[in-house]
This record gives sequence, C-alpha cells and structure tokens, in this order.
Amino acid sequence: MSTLVITDLHVTVDTEQGTKEILRGVTLTINSGETHAIMGPNGSGKSTLAYSIAGHPKYTVTSGTVTLDGEDVLAMSVDERARAGLFLAMQYPVEVPGVTVSNFLRTAKTAIDGEAPKLRTWVKELKQSMTDLKMDPAVSERGVNEGFSGGEKKRHEILQMELLKPKIAILDETDSGLDVDALRIVSEGVNRAKQTTGSGVLLITHYTRILRYIKPDFVHVFVDGKIAEQGGSELADRLEAEGYDRFQTAPAAITTA
Repeated sequence: MSTLVITDLHVTVDTEQGTKEILRGVTLTINSGETHAIMGPNGSGKSTLAYSIAGHPKYTVTSGTVTLDGEDVLAMSVDERARAGLFLAMQYPVEVPGVTVSNFLRTAKTAIDGEAPKLRTWVKELKQSMTDLKMDPAVSERGVNEGFSGGEKKRHEILQMELLKPKIAILDETDSGLDVDALRIVSEGVNRAKQTTGSGVLLITHYTRILRYIKPDFVHVFVDGKIAEQGGSELADRLEAEGYDRFQTAPAAITTA
C-alpha cells in the first residue's frame, strides 16, 4: 500500500512577463489502487502539477510538501523519484534518436529495480505487453519515439507503465490526439497495469471520453491553480453536460462616472 500526499503546494514558473504563480495551494492524497481524474480548463495548472511532482526544472515549488510513503519527494532528484515509484506519462513524449525502445525499457527497468531483469522473462513480458497494446514488434528496435505517430507515442508511454510497475502513475493528457480505437487500447493498458500492480493513478484530462474506459474513483476540478470542486465519477458527467462556466470568475461590471 503506497500513498502520495500533496499538501498546500504552491508552484511558480518564469515567463517573459516575469515570475507567475501557477499552483496556488493544492492538497491531494492518492492511495494505491485509486484512480483520481483531474479536469479543468486550459491553463488551470493541471500539467504543472504533473511536472512539479516529477521534478521538471522549469517549475519552482515555493511552498508546500509532496511525500510518497512518508518520504520527501521534493528533496529527490528526478531519477530518485522514478526509483521511489513515481511515473509520468508525458503529454508530448520526446524523441530519443539512437536509443532503441528495447534498450531504453530494459535500462530503465534495471535502474528502477537495482538489477537487470532475467532476459528470458523480460523478453516474454515485453512481447506480451506490446501484443496487448497492439504495437508492431518492429517498434522495439526503433529509436525511442523517433518517427512515431501520436498513437504510437502514447502506447509506448503505457508500455513503460506496464513494464516499470510504478507505485503512482501520473498520466498527463494521455488521451490527447488518439482516435477511438487507440483510446480504447491505451485505456485497457492503463486498467491492466493498475490491476496487475495496484498502482495509484492520477489521470489528467480535458474530456470525459477516456473516463468511459478508465473509471475514476475521484474527480477533482482544477481552476486557477486550485481544486475548485471534488466528487465521484458523477462530477465528470456534470462537467460534460455543463462545462466549466460555473467555475469562471465573472468579469467586473464597467461603470461610468
């Protein structure tokens, strides 16, 4: 049983216009086996939360805490966070030319576990996961994300999740750019990985369509860097019907002297 605890997290980012506060006091707890969906309008801070937890250098935590099983995540380097059991599926996965998918995955697994997986078992597990995700076996010998379609990149992210078996998986808009078939396959991969490992899942999305396949236990609405409302899966249905208008601050009335 693992627990990720985020307490009163404030985060800034440097922009051309100066330092801007993005997260304004986020408090959230995610346990093993739970799926938390974070929804909200563009620019509300959803991806900032994901990258702050993962340790992206662009974002500065000004106050608050993040712990995983009582350990201070913010004191860890990026690789230490991964070894501790955190995983981030990126919204825009980067290309790594010259490093094959198979080498990348086995190297990552070795780094996280502290020892190389037995080759025969590893090859069998890799092939099975790729088959389940309907990935061409030839992908394993291609450069990481090099020339991949959007769907291939997202499937590769979930392939990593299945093989690395994190304690807490953060999925940043994994549904973006996917057609209906790819969305279903990716969602099934997330559900399979969660069922196999008991991972907690933090799922960031704009839309409810992925929530038809990955059922959230909790839904959190992000507005202006804070959680504006929380509830169960029924909250996602309400957002689908009503949008985010009721969370937006009405502009001040213009008066004349």
